[in-house]
Amino acid sequence: MLLFTGLGNPGARYASTRHNLGFVVVDEIARRHGCDPWRNRHHGSVSRGRLGRTDVLLLKPATFMNRSGVAVADALRFYKLKPDDVSVFYDEIDLAPGKVRVKTGGGAAGHNGVRSVESHIGNGFRRVRIGIGHPGDKNQVESHVLNDFYRSEMTIIGPVIDAVADCAPLLAAGDEAGFLNAVALATRLPAAGADPDPA
Repeated sequence: MLLFTGLGNPGARYASTRHNLGFVVVDEIARRHGCDPWRNRHHGSVSRGRLGRTDVLLLKPATFMNRSGVAVADALRFYKLKPDDVSVFYDEIDLAPGKVRVKTGGGAAGHNGVRSVESHIGNGFRRVRIGIGHPGDKNQVESHVLNDFYRSEMTIIGPVIDAVADCAPLLAAGDEAGFLNAVALATRLPAAGADPDPA
């Protein structure tokens, strides 16, 4: 079994914000692949299903972003999984809107949810970073991530969400390059390999 975790904040106030992109992605994975109904477990909401030939547990922590690692660690212990069984989907301000990068290990790059996961299970998990763009001023970052996407942004982000969800079985099978290429083809974005940067 693999654990696919989307990062976000619970509650209607945050549902459509940029910072909840991870929640939106795993919701769409569950919907498109006929996963089980969501239920409350492991300090969050979980859904089980199969992506290709792989059993996957989807998790949306209910602990708020800064404590996401509490939920991830609880699920990891319960199912006796290892950090490299975990994929974390989240928003990335240092990528242009709609760009997708995948890598295992590295730093948190200022993302509090990723930092929390690292503090609880180490940094040996796979990161699926989905770009939301930078506001251009570090003083505006918090406002940027905690506000909703503009309608114009959703013309880019919407197809990326769909493509990531559709192509998730490739990620579950360990084919990161195939996943990225399939997402790029589906969204007509330039193809990209696994993220080489150390951030």
